[in-house]
Amino acid sequence: MPNTPLKLQLTTMSNGPGAIGRHEGRAVFVPFAIPGETALVEITEEKSSFARARLVEVLSASPDRVAPVCPHFGACGGCHWQHLAYPAQLKWKQQIVIDQLARIGGIESPRVLETLPAPDPLRYRNHLQFAQDSEGRLGFMAANSKAVVPIRECHIARPEIMAVFDQLDLERLEVDRVSLRAGAEGEVMLVFESESGEPPEVETDLPVSVASVDSAGETVTLIGADHLIEEVRGRRFRVSAGSFFQVNTAQAETLVRLVLEGLALRGGETVFDLYCGVGLFSAFIAPTAARVIGVESSASAVRDAEVNLDEFDNVELYESPVELALPHLIEVESGHDPAERRVVLDPPRSGCGKPVTEALIALAAPRVVYVSCDPATLARDAKWLIAGGYRLASARPVDMFPQTHHIETVAVFEWAKGAGRG
Repeated sequence: MPNTPLKLQLTTMSNGPGAIGRHEGRAVFVPFAIPGETALVEITEEKSSFARARLVEVLSASPDRVAPVCPHFGACGGCHWQHLAYPAQLKWKQQIVIDQLARIGGIESPRVLETLPAPDPLRYRNHLQFAQDSEGRLGFMAANSKAVVPIRECHIARPEIMAVFDQLDLERLEVDRVSLRAGAEGEVMLVFESESGEPPEVETDLPVSVASVDSAGETVTLIGADHLIEEVRGRRFRVSAGSFFQVNTAQAETLVRLVLEGLALRGGETVFDLYCGVGLFSAFIAPTAARVIGVESSASAVRDAEVNLDEFDNVELYESPVELALPHLIEVESGHDPAERRVVLDPPRSGCGKPVTEALIALAAPRVVYVSCDPATLARDAKWLIAGGYRLASARPVDMFPQTHHIETVAVFEWAKGAGRG
């Protein structure tokens, strides 16, 4: 028997797709609702301290509510906030970072600056990952479900990607994901991803490169090139099919600017670029720093970084998980002045974790710039860094993912234990 809908006042946004109201002392999470609204909701999941609910009807709409541009919105799990006006998206992303740093990080009144908007809140993604339904149609996973929602259009994808998508005709394949990636000059790569990396048989007359990638990021080129070229601040980067690159190229430029500002290099420093990927930050740090030490676990990304950073004699690259490499590097660097060290790190959504934060505290660099794609894990790691002697100087949300609840943040930490570190 279905639950009786209850009337709920929404008060804030969660670090997730929904707004939050309270009922009988519990937080209730409601996707597609907006703070300030009164709505009828139906409880779909109950826990001791919270519940999840489905939005049945908006009784009193927020002035920030807008009509979604995509017909798939609400079914497809790719976008979460198309019903929320863009200025409100920016405001709530700032507030979510404040809330997470305060609640999880234990930081009183954290200095979180306004969210930097994307130049275009639509048509920005240079990389889309699709699943196939039982008939082979491409789509995205439904919200909170393993069901595949076939799509006809995607308004946050780069137009070059959708031009190829509209012409694709695929049979049901034994692969885990099908990706489309676009490069700086509009070139498109079709990528089949699977645990085994066993490449499917492909024929196409479309103007695309085609590759197959296994779980380790190793690539088999089937048609055309094995990499794309991305361009940031006038500099070109080789990005292979199995390598990570920021999905919003315009905002990657913003990240580079904020990282350079946060490091405040004067020349002569040794900069540790942790989770360095294909060398995006290192390429702009190397002209000023004395040394750059890049650490990355992806073999594909390290090979790209070797090409992208080949012109610099002051860059060292290590293919290793950061938690294994960093303690060793600290031991090697023990004879150097800690005041000349700087760190930038860009970990995955899971954050860097306790072993890496402990190593960073041992390194004691005067400035650490942390590029995060999850405010909760940033807040957790910030708590550990602060307990070890750092203070959070500032955090700046960057809207890398408009129309979604995902938040990129550039946080600057300064060494606070003792004095004399500049």
